[in-house]
Amino acid sequence: MRACRICVETPKGRPLPHAPRPVFQASSTAKLLIAGQAPGTRVHASGRPFTDPSGVRLRQWLGIDETLFYDERHVAVIPMGFCFPGQDAKGGDLPPRPECAPAWRAKLLAHLKAIELIICLGRPAQLWHLGALAGSDLTSAVRNWREAYAQTPRILPLPHPSWRNNGWLRKNPWFAEELLPVLRHDVADLFPAHGVV
Repeated sequence: MRACRICVETPKGRPLPHAPRPVFQASSTAKLLIAGQAPGTRVHASGRPFTDPSGVRLRQWLGIDETLFYDERHVAVIPMGFCFPGQDAKGGDLPPRPECAPAWRAKLLAHLKAIELIICLGRPAQLWHLGALAGSDLTSAVRNWREAYAQTPRILPLPHPSWRNNGWLRKNPWFAEELLPVLRHDVADLFPAHGVV
């Protein structure tokens, strides 16, 4: 998977505009899965997931530090697209490449048998993991969190922690009041030896 070049050699549509650099972390012992969208420019440069302001906010939401977050034995980070997809004319990141998830996602997830909690960040991950519970938009998906959380493994749909979602977070204060405490409590239960708060 780290050597994958399908988005350049056999793309669906225009090829990736730069050299592929798949970014993910996974281990068969991981209990927590972060299902994201695709790496951004900073993550593409670093080669590590969430090495940007979104990662800082995500770790705050989870209540964990970088040491635990980047320990693949405990936390898997698997975006819907492994490589930075490029940017649109306004400077926003393009959606995940269409080749990646169909080629690799099911194969990789089949090895993650210890996963107890899946965090779905943004629409592409929500549509993949939630099916009908993803609803018609991001807000309905996140509002359906109680139904998703009742599944096995438990699933919590979240907005992407990007600054671009600050407006959504202001308009939906229930997210921080109702969902984030459940998320932090669950993560603390998953990793009691790590002193998660």
